[in-house]
Amino acid sequence: MKTIPFLDLKKPHQDLREELTQAFHQVLDSGWFIHGQQCLEFEKEYAAYCGTKHCIGVGNGLEALHLILRAYGITAGDEVIVPSNTYIASWLAVSTTGATPVPVEPVAGTYNIDPTLIEASITSRTKAIMAVHLYGQVADMDAINALAKKYSLKVIEDAAQSQGATDKGRRAGTLGDAAGHSFYPGKNLGALGDAGAITTNDDALADKLRMLRNYGSQIKYKNEIKGYNSRLDELQAALLRVKLHKLDHWNDRRKVLAHQYLTGLKAITSLTLPTVATGQNPVWHVFVVRHPQRDALQKHLQDAGIGTVIHYPIPPHLQTAYQELNYGEGTFPISEAIHREIISLPLDPYMSDEEVQLVITTVRAFCAV
Repeated sequence: MKTIPFLDLKKPHQDLREELTQAFHQVLDSGWFIHGQQCLEFEKEYAAYCGTKHCIGVGNGLEALHLILRAYGITAGDEVIVPSNTYIASWLAVSTTGATPVPVEPVAGTYNIDPTLIEASITSRTKAIMAVHLYGQVADMDAINALAKKYSLKVIEDAAQSQGATDKGRRAGTLGDAAGHSFYPGKNLGALGDAGAITTNDDALADKLRMLRNYGSQIKYKNEIKGYNSRLDELQAALLRVKLHKLDHWNDRRKVLAHQYLTGLKAITSLTLPTVATGQNPVWHVFVVRHPQRDALQKHLQDAGIGTVIHYPIPPHLQTAYQELNYGEGTFPISEAIHREIISLPLDPYMSDEEVQLVITTVRAFCAV
């Protein structure tokens, strides 16, 4: 029986083995492993790719978001608007500052935060809106930015899943005041370990972030503010530089495969497919569908040798970690329904057309029964 993994992380590295090995030896031979030339060059290249003035490399995506909030002075007693439908890291970034995450429901079709519901959750304590570009599609940033301007709020993009995605031709990472990026290995642009970055056009913010990531210091042993240790190391920066050149190619392939899924599964009435908002060009970090018998569908695919993942089985407000907020079941029904029914089908830029068609055929067979 042919098996189709959810994501094969060996193939891209086999494809780039020679270039990655060369990059590794460049770092090894340099004898410089933290805040060296590789990090500086990656920051320049990724800022240019996104279309921002600044890129600040950090340890991971969660720390990227946390440091942005810290740099803006968000602290205990403050509130930050977050999606109710997201990975818990978006909420944790707020909590690590002492502030309170305030959830807002998503648009069911795109899975991203619904701007029409945000205003009702804004209070005198609200300091920022965190817009998550979930599953590789950009949130409705025009509407979010308009609200933020009306209430003098900061807009922070959680761009962890959207490297290369655009909204009306503008790339994720350029659409708010600052953006946090994750280069976790499974991302569209993934390191060979944990890594992250922040992009912004705000000069003063960028200067503060460079201090915050490095113990509050611009000059060694001179600490101007209380900072953290969150630095993009030279090895990960060098490897990311190699992979950045392939990102658009990989994203283009993801779009082809997503189109095949959308076309091949559209006639199935029991299956809910993702929708793409006008002006959006998603990069399909994952391809998420909904089915009322999700668990049975997952088992059917598993039995056929097809890997799947559920992104995510429990919404943040129902996690034990946030029980102090007293959000009971039924508080956010749209998110809860999504989390009960979603399943991510395999979508890997190294998948063949035949493999995608096999997934489609297997899903059809289940839904026909």
